Amino acid sequence: MTNDLQKRRDRAARAVSAEPENSPGLRERSRLAGSRKRSQWRDVRKAWQLYVLLAMPVGYAIVFLYWPLFGLQLAFRDFSPVQGVWGSPWVGLENVTRFVTSYQFWDILRNTIILNFYELLALFPMPIVLAILLNTVRSSRFRRTVQTITYAPHFISTVVVVGMLVMLFSPNGGIVNQALGVAGVGPIDFQSADMFRHTFVWSGAWQTMGYSAIIFLAALAGIDPQLHDAAKVDGASLIRRIWHIDLPGILPVTVTLLILNMGSILSTGFEKVLLLQTPFNLEVSEVIDTYAYRVAFVSAIPQYSFGTAVELFKSVICLALLLSANWLAGRVAKERLF
Repeated sequence: MTNDLQKRRDRAARAVSAEPENSPGLRERSRLAGSRKRSQWRDVRKAWQLYVLLAMPVGYAIVFLYWPLFGLQLAFRDFSPVQGVWGSPWVGLENVTRFVTSYQFWDILRNTIILNFYELLALFPMPIVLAILLNTVRSSRFRRTVQTITYAPHFISTVVVVGMLVMLFSPNGGIVNQALGVAGVGPIDFQSADMFRHTFVWSGAWQTMGYSAIIFLAALAGIDPQLHDAAKVDGASLIRRIWHIDLPGILPVTVTLLILNMGSILSTGFEKVLLLQTPFNLEVSEVIDTYAYRVAFVSAIPQYSFGTAVELFKSVICLALLLSANWLAGRVAKERLF
């Protein structure tokens, strides 16, 4: 079959090559090719505004997403500022191997995985629940008020949020500990090793839950209201309508967001972890991002190549998790991101 196709292509190529240079067929094909090029150029000139708008995100992607990939080669070099990026010697996978075999590797990986899975399990369902509850509320004024209250924390800077947490939950005069003292509960250090993960995750829930619910509210708004009307006629309760209409309706969006979250499962909120980190909770708060930052910029001898190798290791694992989650979603939920 393949040989027959190749033979037909060869005969066509020989026929074209054997055709006289000024034959009518060749002139006609040249004329059509030139006409197509002029037509494409006219289309570009007509919609030049769209191409200018397209140039901005493309330029952004090149400068901020692809150009930094140039620095990944540091992970495979013994970088020296004197010799520069191109002059530093290659060391292969030595930096990655050094990180994987270090005595801190398993502690850092365990902290990262526990913190991110805890955050995913706690925070992913909450925007869905909030969106469904808001969707069932009939009073538009009450719904807008709740949305405004829950959206607002998203726009507060992480530095300000951490400052508020430190002041409100301080064991030395924080208003939360004062209230607990009135109830007979002793002061609690919410930044201690025992409480660090809970403080990090649930403060994140307060900050992001309302904003994350926007996507699910938009998905719920796209569900045909006639489905709910028909279910009401059949006597379906509110819970059954949510279970059989709302949840299947937002399933594609849910799967897509879950896959994207799995792709960043090892990427914690670097700023927030670093700001909440103290010497007393370092055993549970040291994650891959903060470790790479410390070895690259805070250590007595900056190790740029080693820090890059640590981040590269994290990126490779995240890519593997993203592909696995995408494959699993396709097999189980029949929905895929790509």
